[in-house]
Amino acid sequence: MEHIGPPAAGQLLIATDPGKGGYFDRSVILVLEHNESGTLGVALNKPSEYEVPDQLADWSALLTPPSIPFEGGPVSPQAVVALGQLAGPSVSPPGWKTLFDDVGLIDLDMPFELVEGAFAHMRMFIALSGWEAGQLEGELIRGFWFRAEARAEEIFGLPDGLWRRVLRRLGGPAARWSTWTATPVLN
Repeated sequence: MEHIGPPAAGQLLIATDPGKGGYFDRSVILVLEHNESGTLGVALNKPSEYEVPDQLADWSALLTPPSIPFEGGPVSPQAVVALGQLAGPSVSPPGWKTLFDDVGLIDLDMPFELVEGAFAHMRMFIALSGWEAGQLEGELIRGFWFRAEARAEEIFGLPDGLWRRVLRRLGGPAARWSTWTATPVLN
């Protein structure tokens, strides 16, 4: 699906031109916020080797496998963000901010006991992906990213192969990128 207009919360950014290296190589980013100040998101396919921070240990029982925090991006390394999928349509826990459908941001400052049982799935991210005002729009114009509407199964499913799966779902020119190997001479 070709997106016209500015990025929006709930969209995926799918990196193009694999093999260039760097943090965003083969990344799938969920946009959390886009406004006149810039854009924030988290990388959905970068499991980390971090442990859940001690002050958030109660939340670890809710994490969807792999039950570890993910690397959200290369900026704001002290930031911790959690995404959840509601357990049912009538559930609206305190501190909840909907991104799309039944997926949204979880307020980790809420007492764990107030939201226990409210989520079918949860992912925790340490650090963020971020762009200053106009920066992401410039990258989109230069073709650094494809965009797609996010789906819950892409956020909470297994991260391995996510980049390829989303590109195939998009079809057309995007699907061709999904066949690129890690060895550039084979492409």
